[in-house]
Amino acid sequence: MDDSPQWLTVEQQRVWRELLRLTTRLPARLNRQLEEDSGLSLADVDVLVGLTDVPDGRARVTEFARGLGWERSRLSHQVARMERAGLVRREVCEDDGRGSYVAVTDAGRSAIGSAAPAHLALVRDLVVDALSDDDLGRLGVLVGAVLERIAASD
Repeated sequence: MDDSPQWLTVEQQRVWRELLRLTTRLPARLNRQLEEDSGLSLADVDVLVGLTDVPDGRARVTEFARGLGWERSRLSHQVARMERAGLVRREVCEDDGRGSYVAVTDAGRSAIGSAAPAHLALVRDLVVDALSDDDLGRLGVLVGAVLERIAASD
């Protein structure tokens, strides 16, 4: 059996490096705009969007972390920071007494409502408007395929 690495072709290496640059530069640019305009971080927005997308504005911590693709400890630290800022609160799960919820506060709803227009304008400018509708559809398929592969390997 051959244990030697299967090196990437020149084109595969080029695309891989571009993908790495994209996954570094895009979140950094989005984060910078959010912090400058609203004082929120991209992680704050991830949490607030996730909570405001559910009818009662709250989610079980473990399932919420899984849905964000985060480790539970990362969510716990993020929630602690956001709690100090008054954006979210923790609630005890009355059903079993062991679990907990994270819930968006009125201040959190207001913060995401204020931050959203400029953030979405930048998302549109940097990503959506840079691609044709066909390209955007293909990008969705490609990203989905990679995400499925990652999920299957976890």
